[in-house]
Amino acid sequence: MTQNGGFGRVLTAMVTPFDSNGAVDIEAARTLARHLIDHGSDGLVVVGTTGESPTLKDSEKRALIEAVAEVCSGRASVVAGSSTYDTEHSVSLSRDAAASGADALMAVTPYYSRPSQAGIASHFKAIAESTDLPVILYNIPGRTGTLIEVETVIELSTHPNIVGIKDATGNLAMTSRVVAETPEDFSVYSGDDVLTLPMLAVGGVGVISVASHVAGTLISEMIEAFTAGNVGEARATHLRLLKLFSLLFAEPNPGPVKAACEIMGFTVGPPRLPMQAASEDLAVKLRDELARLDLISEP
Repeated sequence: MTQNGGFGRVLTAMVTPFDSNGAVDIEAARTLARHLIDHGSDGLVVVGTTGESPTLKDSEKRALIEAVAEVCSGRASVVAGSSTYDTEHSVSLSRDAAASGADALMAVTPYYSRPSQAGIASHFKAIAESTDLPVILYNIPGRTGTLIEVETVIELSTHPNIVGIKDATGNLAMTSRVVAETPEDFSVYSGDDVLTLPMLAVGGVGVISVASHVAGTLISEMIEAFTAGNVGEARATHLRLLKLFSLLFAEPNPGPVKAACEIMGFTVGPPRLPMQAASEDLAVKLRDELARLDLISEP
């Protein structure tokens, strides 16, 4: 089954820039958003996990969504992370995102509290019914502690406002079932850069990517090659990017990708605690790999 990615094929899970005082840097966010759109991103996911949403105040989230939506207007889609483990707060955040100019919402499984599948379904339905915006589910059990099971995804896929899923389960058998057993217009996005090409092979539409901060054009070219039937070319690009994918997750996200952004010339600042900046050793390896890929000049 071929599914349609209504928000594009490469969506960047955008980092949140902070200034030297640790405050959100709105102008730096605008600058980074412009760069991402110019270098392979069809859409931007703001205030998600990579955007350090657990450390952001609601007012900071609104300001970021508004700023990125202004930059993206007419050029790229804006998907706003809008959920926590609290359904009532998630509904409030979703309404804020809609008022701030988001084109869609991304809703993660409630974390830490580990609700039942019925509780998960009710949580997502409440978000989906809080605004008119389409909703992309986010299934990442390694972070949340709870899997959205296939049967629950199938149930939710029939809701008119729930249009897709970011699949970071690492389980291609499960992904295949989701593709096979949901409506044709329910879009499945890879939530793990290294699995983008394999997921395309079983019916995924694209990726919500971290690596696209620095290699967006190459990732876009890989997906275009695959969809055009040039599988060997797509495979070659995938293999070329493997080491970068590995390095970007060698330490907890978003430390490595923020280091990579700094190497590329974007001042995004270190993560807020409890997340940490990338180690110096990893930063050196990232610089070497970006140079090998001709994404920066030789160090």
